[in-house]
Amino acid sequence: MAKQKKLAAIYVCQSKDEVMGAIRELGDAQRELVRIEAGINDQIAAITDASKDMIDALKQRIDTLTNGIQIWCEAHRAAICAGGGKTANLITGEVSWRQSPPSVTVRKVDKVIDALKALGKKAFIRTKEEVNKEAILSNPNAVAGVPGITVVTGQETFAVTPFEVEVA
Repeated sequence: MAKQKKLAAIYVCQSKDEVMGAIRELGDAQRELVRIEAGINDQIAAITDASKDMIDALKQRIDTLTNGIQIWCEAHRAAICAGGGKTANLITGEVSWRQSPPSVTVRKVDKVIDALKALGKKAFIRTKEEVNKEAILSNPNAVAGVPGITVVTGQETFAVTPFEVEVA
């Protein structure tokens, strides 16, 4: 039998007094949610702190074992990876070597672009064309009727912000 979704209850205030009461209740609910989340985070912090020494010891052991495995496997790679493979099955697990894809790091982008231009290597410089939305917003009539451009104005959003006193 499939689970049925619970229908959301629709709540509509019937008066200004109800709206004011609902805003107060909304603020109370938001603050209670923050208290519960803070309590959960405090519990997580306490559990983590209580287990810190064990966690650190296990991480150290994992690093030690991984390094020891890697050193032996590097020294015996030809024997355990028959036929020049990149993976070896060692019954209790496998080890593998993977080549990272090439990457490019660029520092001081402006100087690099200037150098590429000076060397005539413009194929390595990307020119990006994009619609200037700021210009359209400053003169929407100039693009009226251009397919694909819609200027949206006057959209209104609704927000409720319960008043709160911040205590230092």
